[in-house]
Amino acid sequence: MKAAWVVVLFLATGISTGSTAQGGASPAQSVASIARRVRWEGLAIVVERNNPTSNVTLRQLREILFADRQWWSCNRRITLATMPRGSVERQTISRTIYKMDDVSLDRYFFFEVYRGLLPTSPTILDTAADVKRFVSGTPGAVGYMRASDVDDSVKVLRIDGLLPGDDGYPLRLRTRVPK
Repeated sequence: MKAAWVVVLFLATGISTGSTAQGGASPAQSVASIARRVRWEGLAIVVERNNPTSNVTLRQLREILFADRQWWSCNRRITLATMPRGSVERQTISRTIYKMDDVSLDRYFFFEVYRGLLPTSPTILDTAADVKRFVSGTPGAVGYMRASDVDDSVKVLRIDGLLPGDDGYPLRLRTRVPK
């Protein structure tokens, strides 16, 4: 899978395939150089520390985030927290879990509330710090943030037994570019 990604990355960047005799780097060296610069991190799904759930399947996570499943096993109502439109974190969730754009996602939750299938739309929070504060202080809350933003005020759920740093973890996004 990584080899396929490197080939796609190579083709997408349009790296010259000139020989090293002409003074350029070989294609393999150029691809390796680009692969080192593209770094990924996991998007952690977080819950309140006292939530007894510690592992969900990707399918169960979809049910939770689509609000098809509204109660935790401990009989607490699930309260959804989301990042704002346009954030890389929300785009990752939209692409991987919901498979729809921001407008369609907002419309979905509007109609679910309108039809009485949900008590409220997800709570939109601006920053990872806001998500941590909300999730840690709201029994039953679930949210998401970059793994690098997680601290011990919240609990990270495993997805199919995997944590955000594990190979094969399904929710990935590019690491932040240092400012």
